[in-house]
Amino acid sequence: MAVEIERKFLVKNHDYRHMAVGSTRIMQGYLSTEIRATIRVRLCGDNAYLTVKGANIGSVRDEWEYEIPVDDAMRMLERCAAGAVIDKERYRVPYEGHMWEVDEFQGHYEGLVVAEVELSDENEEVAIPDFVGKEVTGNTRYYNSVMASADNLRVVDGRLV
Repeated sequence: MAVEIERKFLVKNHDYRHMAVGSTRIMQGYLSTEIRATIRVRLCGDNAYLTVKGANIGSVRDEWEYEIPVDDAMRMLERCAAGAVIDKERYRVPYEGHMWEVDEFQGHYEGLVVAEVELSDENEEVAIPDFVGKEVTGNTRYYNSVMASADNLRVVDGRLV
């Protein structure tokens, strides 16, 4: 079992694009969005994964991830995903000892850009890049699982309302 510790922020400009060391298109859907455990299927470039995440306790939660065949993932997204499939471009941005992941959402959530940084400890200090804005860690509306199942969320001025 792995533990995921991450902080999440809105992005205030596109400076991360010239800082990025690469990007990948991601499509993901949820087989379950229960608070106790979400189950996600993700196509990430040429790979696919099934991920189970436990409930958040602040910025910490349990996480198990397994690589699965791409054809299986595509079929699960088509036939089993509850709600919308999330489509985004993920940029990898190194900054002062951490790898930031910046997601530009497409489709229904176009205009939303969110940056995440994974930590080894929830009290770990992290330098915040200039492109990073308001912190939204713990704000459930920014959970991809909530976005996939929400009918009433929309993007206004780069944030969800």
